Amino acid sequence: MHIFEVSEEASEKIKHFLEGREGLQPVRILMTEGGWKGPYLVLALDQQKKDDEVFTERGVTFLIERALLERIKSIRIDYTHSTLGSGYTLKSELMKDAKDVSVCHEICGSCQDLPVRPGPKSRGRTSE
Repeated sequence: MHIFEVSEEASEKIKHFLEGREGLQPVRILMTEGGWKGPYLVLALDQQKKDDEVFTERGVTFLIERALLERIKSIRIDYTHSTLGSGYTLKSELMKDAKDVSVCHEICGSCQDLPVRPGPKSRGRTSE
């Protein structure tokens, strides 16, 4: 069973970000290569692919590759404020033992801007 949750504040921030953009703008959840902390989850605008699971929560459409969803099991997206700044937090089973959770300070305009870590069946970048 997969659990997918989005806080009210996170959904409102995403809707505000999407205002004025043309057409349906799904938000993809994907894993990047990461830096010294290792891989982490981020948000980016993208189009639906054939191997995606689609979730609509609080009026926002989210995409996630099925292979990645199998790895992370559940995900919670929230929006937090701290002394380091505000941003989206993405918590998952994959990172449950980590001290920190993924923090995505903004939604990327395209998956092309991100170094994507391929999933088991991924062909590399999720955007073409």
